[in-house]
Amino acid sequence: MPRDESARTLVVGAGQAGISLVTALRELGDTRPVVLVGDEPEPPYERPPLSKSYLRGEHDRDSLVFHDTAWFADRGVELVTGDAVVAIARRASAGSATLASGRTVAFDRLALTTGAVNRALPVEGGDLAGVHTVRTLADADLLAPRLRAARAVVVVGGGFIGLEIAAGARALGAAVTVVEATGRLLGRSASPLLSDAVHDAHERRGTRILLATNPVRVLGDDGNVTGVELGDGTTVPADVVVVGIGAVPRTELAEQLGLLVEPGGIVVDGQARTSDGLTVAAGDCTIGPNPFARGLPGPVRLESVPHATDQARAAAATLAGHPTAYDRVPWFWSDQADLRLQMAGLPQGADQTVVRGDVAAERFSLLSYRDGLLIAVESVGAPADYLAVKRALEKGMTIPADAAADSSVPLKRLITRARDTDPS
Repeated sequence: MPRDESARTLVVGAGQAGISLVTALRELGDTRPVVLVGDEPEPPYERPPLSKSYLRGEHDRDSLVFHDTAWFADRGVELVTGDAVVAIARRASAGSATLASGRTVAFDRLALTTGAVNRALPVEGGDLAGVHTVRTLADADLLAPRLRAARAVVVVGGGFIGLEIAAGARALGAAVTVVEATGRLLGRSASPLLSDAVHDAHERRGTRILLATNPVRVLGDDGNVTGVELGDGTTVPADVVVVGIGAVPRTELAEQLGLLVEPGGIVVDGQARTSDGLTVAAGDCTIGPNPFARGLPGPVRLESVPHATDQARAAAATLAGHPTAYDRVPWFWSDQADLRLQMAGLPQGADQTVVRGDVAAERFSLLSYRDGLLIAVESVGAPADYLAVKRALEKGMTIPADAAADSSVPLKRLITRARDTDPS
């Protein structure tokens, strides 16, 4: 009897969420065939080094790849690279996808891990040679040689990626200017106190930071970047411009399927199910319930490797038939040359912040509280503090605010049971 080719799982998107979902399916004992489709020519690889060590030449391409071809073959996973899913149709029990190459893939289970694309700089000259974004290995390969030869670099956007690239460019010897449209760095993800500390740390190292400033034009000569004109009429010289102004979730296929989509991404529930109750989605393309019990209520869109991995595991469990709530503590990290930031929880909505350690010496932690309950830690050069708070949050515990500021006492000795309360 011929095998039913439709009885397989199609995973669209071979980034962090896609490879994590496939891995989790096999760890859960699911043995049904899987087709993992990625539009990049490379097999799934680590993205975090792209904005840091890879640009500085400290990683080769092979070291970024998660698994060799034998890994996929041994697990009954067909990996399709360099091809994109351009159309999908599905019914309750089956569906089919058309790839750019013309191939048709039949499936009975569908996961969308389509990721996001970087926002382009919407000004005149944004397409000149020397203007770059970094999201893919191909992006990093284009930028790396230019960055190593650059004398003056302008980074547009003061988020994590922008600051990581700025720190790397400065370490390579370039004069670096960061242009941020809002009033502080890391405005979407960090507390104001951490923003100020990071701002000061970068300036101490020689980076020029311009806040509440927008580029209005990228200047060029013979097709190459020469500078950036700002809204106040001044010009910042540059032979490389790196744009890090956020990313747009890739929702085209979800929209084609008639799934509920919002500006923040494909809408999912706590088990990573989309609005049709059949398709799952995970990673940067999604918006869903806050997985952090102490976080503010309402839908959130998180962009991080841990989020993509954890939500993908929830999606795999749903596909495998035993849905499990995605309720993990968010955590993040950012290496900005010699400045290492580690964060756990979400500080948004805090009404009290405890400063622990020496901010000027870049060895400190900021503990955020709401209604007396610990909700987040942001650490710079203080890994023991970060780990203690992360573990406390994962166990539903807290640390009394009145004791946390004493840096002579390890935080792990202050962990206590949280009172029964709803911090929201």
